[in-house]
Amino acid sequence: MRVVRGRAATPETDRQRTRDLVDHTAETGERTLRVWTPPPHVAFGRRDANRDGYERARELAAQEYPVIERTVGGRAVVFTGNTVAFVATTPVADSRTGIQERYEDATATMLDALAELGVDAEPGEPDGAFCPGTHSLSADGKIVGLAQRVHRYAAAVSGIVVVRDHGSIAGVLEPVYGALAVPFDPDAVGSIARAGGPVDPVAVCRTIERTLRDGREATVEEVRDT
Repeated sequence: MRVVRGRAATPETDRQRTRDLVDHTAETGERTLRVWTPPPHVAFGRRDANRDGYERARELAAQEYPVIERTVGGRAVVFTGNTVAFVATTPVADSRTGIQERYEDATATMLDALAELGVDAEPGEPDGAFCPGTHSLSADGKIVGLAQRVHRYAAAVSGIVVVRDHGSIAGVLEPVYGALAVPFDPDAVGSIARAGGPVDPVAVCRTIERTLRDGREATVEEVRDT
């Protein structure tokens, strides 16, 4: 397994590092894992871009953070600089199979990681959650959102983990979701800190990395902040 730590200087170059991991797995068959705190930004999804009010939503988000648009996925999410993201890539022989199993494995693994951090989470999310989706974990609000993208020879299971800053995240997203006319409840934004866990994103990263790695031998490299 190849483990990558750290972040690049901008959201765009940082996301390219993750795309490189998917390409690496597709080309070599080697698993990769990255657990990190992306640069501060608001990431919109394709579903946002197709709604009336999108340009206004981008303007509102840009008052707080740089804005990018994801090529796939659901609704807007906020990375404050303390928010954790993760991606785990695996080789696949058939892109049509294994999707549900990978989701189930990721859900169980993240529940274990949160438990180690002192958070008693459960699958699901409250009404009005940010980036609503089927695969979420909550404790005093939504903490984790999971996603998956399957390429020809590699699958990437990824997620966002709110460590702290739940109040400021809600403050950014409330007018953004309002402009998009998407239901949103500020109190539905949870965090590890709100649920009684640690506030240190580095500690959270290492716990999640260790749990997802699951004892596999790995080479570790750092992303340069350039």
